[in-house]
Amino acid sequence: MNANPVLVEVTRGEMIESRHRGAIAVVHSDGQTAVAVGDVKGLIYPRSAIKPLQALALFESGAADAFALTDTHLALACASHNGEPGHVAVVRDWLARLDLDEQALECGAHAPRRTQDRAALVRGGVVPGAAHNNCSGKHCGFLSVARHLGETTEGYIGKTHPVQQAVLGLVGEMAGVSLRDAPGGIDGCGIPVSGMALEPLALAFARFATGVGMDSHRQAAAERIFQAMVQEPFMVAGSGRWCTRAIEAAQGACIVKTGAEGVYCGAVPKAGVGIALKIDDGASRAAECAMGAVLSRIPSLQGRFSAQDAELVSTPVLNVTGRPVGKLRPSETLAQQLVPLSRL
Repeated sequence: MNANPVLVEVTRGEMIESRHRGAIAVVHSDGQTAVAVGDVKGLIYPRSAIKPLQALALFESGAADAFALTDTHLALACASHNGEPGHVAVVRDWLARLDLDEQALECGAHAPRRTQDRAALVRGGVVPGAAHNNCSGKHCGFLSVARHLGETTEGYIGKTHPVQQAVLGLVGEMAGVSLRDAPGGIDGCGIPVSGMALEPLALAFARFATGVGMDSHRQAAAERIFQAMVQEPFMVAGSGRWCTRAIEAAQGACIVKTGAEGVYCGAVPKAGVGIALKIDDGASRAAECAMGAVLSRIPSLQGRFSAQDAELVSTPVLNVTGRPVGKLRPSETLAQQLVPLSRL
């Protein structure tokens, strides 16, 4: 099997110091592939990048309306957040709407992402809880579905739980594949994950972006989630995060979502495409650079990713004093492979 091409290079001074290989699929909502770089048919775990698709279950079940969920809640359902105070407050508000407390979350506890937020907890003598977990919003979504459908909330993360079965079927329908017999594993937050290829994953996001191939109810749900993400980009990730910055830069023209181990997905309604990529070595910095390169080549986004947003595509490498000593940049190979996007 041929190795995936180098998508991202890291320079230091006059040399390329590191290289990141990977694969990218950009697919139209009719299933036609616009760009395929590397192995786009091999299975990967999409991890948290599919949270916007999983959030559709909130509408399919009726839970979003039953619990009067706002854009803030819906964006948090799609989030891999920093665990900043604003994120934690919404999680706790959401749990209160369900008449549950933090103990109902089965994602586990971990400290906030940012040093200052961890330090604030230490100063206050507060031990991080499950609400600080970066996936706590998604878990609130699953609890909402279970609660509204009258299913047990205990063990909602299990693969055989009705909520997880419904979500698995929904994601498969969006991607046009069956995930019932796909290789499986367990995500970092305890949720089952299924292997799928980049092409159907990109198709799912193309459908999410355009509504093609969905009934009117699911179309409305996808539009509501899309708008929640663009209206509340802070909730999707948080201060300084690439997801939040890219959604803000696009000014409503696209959404993006990170996943662990170098996965990124995106949806661009005007261009009618979905994007899915995976960096072989799992580096998130390279996944961000590659996604930035893709977005910057789509005509409807070129005016949004302007000179002031150049760091979303090519990021300075800084030393300890903050001095630029190199750059994280798309490779020439990737730039050449993305040329067809100019025709979207």
